[in-house]
Amino acid sequence: MLGNFVYSNPTKIYFGEDSLKGLYEELPKYGKNVLLVYGGGSIKKNGIYDKVMSILEECGKAVTEDSGVMPNPTVQKLYEGCKLARDSKADLILAVGGGSVCDYSKAVSVSAYCDTDPWEKYYLKMEDVDNRIIPVGCVLTMAGTGSEMNGGSVITNPEQKLKIGHVFGDNVMPKFSILNPVYTYTLPKKQMIAGLFDIMSHILEQYFSGTDDNTSDYVMEGLLKSLIHSSEVAVNNPTDYEARSNIMWIATWALNTFVAKGKTTDWEVHMIGQAIGAHTDATHGMTLSAVSIPYYRHIMPYGLEKFKRYAINVWNVSPDGKSDEEIASEGLTKMEEYMRRLGLVMNASELGVTPDMLEGIADSTLIMTGGYKILSREDVIAIVKESMNQ
Repeated sequence: MLGNFVYSNPTKIYFGEDSLKGLYEELPKYGKNVLLVYGGGSIKKNGIYDKVMSILEECGKAVTEDSGVMPNPTVQKLYEGCKLARDSKADLILAVGGGSVCDYSKAVSVSAYCDTDPWEKYYLKMEDVDNRIIPVGCVLTMAGTGSEMNGGSVITNPEQKLKIGHVFGDNVMPKFSILNPVYTYTLPKKQMIAGLFDIMSHILEQYFSGTDDNTSDYVMEGLLKSLIHSSEVAVNNPTDYEARSNIMWIATWALNTFVAKGKTTDWEVHMIGQAIGAHTDATHGMTLSAVSIPYYRHIMPYGLEKFKRYAINVWNVSPDGKSDEEIASEGLTKMEEYMRRLGLVMNASELGVTPDMLEGIADSTLIMTGGYKILSREDVIAIVKESMNQ
């Protein structure tokens, strides 16, 4: 039964091959000073930088650049971005890149005028924002995180071996996002498939919770089936517009808070994956793929009915002559086969995890309570060990 909830999402989406023109409509709404945020420079190689800069100049904007945002944005980089935002008196932060760039930009937006340490306030204490927020807009170049239409922001503290996400409210969500599937064509294959599994994991984290007949579960099964089909097309033909556009739109809906309504949600795969990332700096989507199968096999007995449903409705497992356990297990086997076809990392050792890290990873893993089983510290160690043996 659906409980009480409030749903709101203020982000305006411009989608399609002509979507960058949306900047002409959005930029005049903000002051003169724009902080342009991007990563390692790929947007200069593929021409997106020049297109964005041309529009910014046409709109009379004074641009300050904040480049070099890493795949796992660090707290030190956050402090640097805050100073740039303040010094430039930024009226708008324009993030041009993937999820990490969008996440980082939202972190800067709430932290630039924070009168205490933003890492402690927002990421350790999870406090609400009570200071000035700089509005954010996004031009997305990678599908995966859903950061273009939510208030989430993940920051890593390498010294503390912590990678923590804070989900901020409506006032921190991007004011607008530009989604052109063509911008994802030049992404290296490894990053593309990591993003594909990040999308899948976002859906599964919300799907594998609750036992009621929830509309969100039907929606998520459709999203998963579309993602599975389109991802296999895109891996074989990265410039298939239909597949890439479907993937981009699925990624947005996977984590714009819509399908979470009425769900407790799990997120333990992300917590373990982020702990691994904090210790190894490994690619986010690959940390999720490495632990997902061991994790889901570990909790399957506690949510057997949902795993059975997943096997039948998503992976087309025939239930004839099989026990519920056999049906559910076959669904996870089909999921694993699909993951291996894509070329995902399935073994945590390939990400740099070594046996001496296990205790530290367990210590860095936040334990969630919304899934089918609340993990113990020993459970976390056992799951990562199992991943190392896959």
